[in-house]
Amino acid sequence: MQIKESAENYLETIYMLRNKKGYVRSIDIANELHFSKPSVSVAMKQFRMEGYIVTSEDGDIRLTEKGLEIARRIYERHEILAKALILLGVDEETAYADSCRIEHDISDIAFEKIKEHLLKFSNQ
Repeated sequence: MQIKESAENYLETIYMLRNKKGYVRSIDIANELHFSKPSVSVAMKQFRMEGYIVTSEDGDIRLTEKGLEIARRIYERHEILAKALILLGVDEETAYADSCRIEHDISDIAFEKIKEHLLKFSNQ
């Protein structure tokens, strides 16, 4: 399943905010990503239509299974790549910023090899 980088960032942000705060509203996403509320509202409408999210009457945004699958995959990439960069000596702030860019472009094969190597290295 191939979706745009911006959509992946939205879904990952919803996932992270839900884990951190327990709820997610459009304003939370706008604040986290530094986007305008109208831009986020347009994106959330599109995500609802495509089946990535559902929104309750009080505005709480939840990922569907389809959205959750993508969000978890991107979040795992973000965390693994950041940890790998930190192990290589990159400072934490730079590692997380760079992993956010890399997570969208790295091939599944390359990511899995980095993940395998990191797991072997961390288990020694």
